[in-house]
Amino acid sequence: MKRSVLTRYRVMAYITAVMLLLLCTCMIFKYGFGMGEDLAFVVSQTHGLLYIIYLVFAFDLGSKAKWSFGKLLWLLLSGTIPTAAFFVERKVVREVGPLLVDAPARPAQA
Repeated sequence: MKRSVLTRYRVMAYITAVMLLLLCTCMIFKYGFGMGEDLAFVVSQTHGLLYIIYLVFAFDLGSKAKWSFGKLLWLLLSGTIPTAAFFVERKVVREVGPLLVDAPARPAQA
C-alpha cells in the first residue's frame, strides 16, 4: 500500500476530530448559553462535509488493508465520537505501517 493512502487518512482524521471537538463546544454554547447559533450552524455544516471526505479516505485505507467489516465500521464511526479519531488514528498507523511500500526512486533527469 502506498504511503499517500495512510497520509491522507491521517490528515482527514485529525481535521475531522478537531472539527468535531469544535462542534461540541459550539453546541454547548448554543444550547447551554443561548449564543453562537450561526457559528454552530457553519461549524456543523463544515464538519459534515469534512466527515464525508474522511469516510472516503478511511474506506479506501480499510479496503486496501483488507480489514474485516467490523474493523472498517469502527474506523468509519470514529469520526463521530469526540476524541475517538485521535486514538484510532494512532492504532491505525501502528497496524498499517508494516504494509506500506515506498514508491521506487525516480531516476534523475538530465
